[in-house]
Amino acid sequence: MRYKPEQKKETHEKIIAAAGRSFRKNGFSGIGVDGLAKEAGVTSGAFYKHFPSKKAAFETIVVEGLQEVQQAILGQQQAYGDDWWKALAEFYVTEKRTCDAKNSCGLQSLTSEVSRGDDDLKLAYEQELLKIASIATEGDDGAISADTWEKLALLIGGVTMARAVNDAELSEQIGLAVQNSVLFK
Repeated sequence: MRYKPEQKKETHEKIIAAAGRSFRKNGFSGIGVDGLAKEAGVTSGAFYKHFPSKKAAFETIVVEGLQEVQQAILGQQQAYGDDWWKALAEFYVTEKRTCDAKNSCGLQSLTSEVSRGDDDLKLAYEQELLKIASIATEGDDGAISADTWEKLALLIGGVTMARAVNDAELSEQIGLAVQNSVLFK
């Protein structure tokens, strides 16, 4: 049976969405192709028609996750002008700190997985990370500022730490400390 091109595209998008949620929540090693396919509502064979391997799907999710961050920063810049870092920090340490892991920020939830990956995965991550930092850097010279790296690292590391504790009050304290640090950088 032949499928319509739009059905193939819809299936591909379903697999990507399901893989994104699954990898964010479970990590690369925490789910296999059968689990990814089941989460997407497709067979494992259908998964392999769209991706040659779980690794290929993970790389796609990493790239798309970081592209979502790029779009979020551009949206914050457009909506809040010069106060966009403040708005981003507040959003990041509240909503992205407390949401279900499957809906977490790809930059925060996938970075540690990438650090254990191969050179190709790290290169794909690096290229998208540089785009994020470039978008986030204020100034006209095109150089990525140390301030940008500091703020991004504070947000990613702080939210990771805050998500790793059981005590909701402690998590909030960590989040507020990170938010204040970002604002005064």
